[in-house]
Parts: sequence; structure tokens; C-alpha cells
Amino acid sequence: MSEETPAQGSKEFEAGLKQARTGLVIEFWDFLKHNKKWWLAPIIISILGLGLLVLLGGSAAAPFIYTLF
Repeated sequence: MSEETPAQGSKEFEAGLKQARTGLVIEFWDFLKHNKKWWLAPIIISILGLGLLVLLGGSAAAPFIYTLF
């Protein structure tokens, strides 16, 4: 077993902080790509689309959206 000293753990933590932060969309894309869960993409896209309709339904754009259906 190898035990880390506090200095080693601190160096790893600092190295992690210096890495570029990735966004939620990039992490989700990497998850889909690495785990081959492509069936999740249409579900997420449709949920986001419905959420967008709900948000726009309460705004001034509502009359224009209702004419589509």
C-alpha cells in the first residue's frame, strides 16, 4: 500500500485546479461517447425542447407558439 503525504495530495489538488474547466455539455458529450449511451441523446433533447416551450409559453412569444399547434 502506498500512502500519500499531505504535500503529495496538495500537489495533485493544485494540478487539478490548473486544468481547464469543462462545461456541462462537454462532459455530457464525453459521457455519451465513452459509455456508448447514444439512446440518451434524444431523450435529453426532447426534455430540453419541452422545457423551452414551457418557458416561452409564459412570455410574449406565447401567441406565436400556440399557432404552431
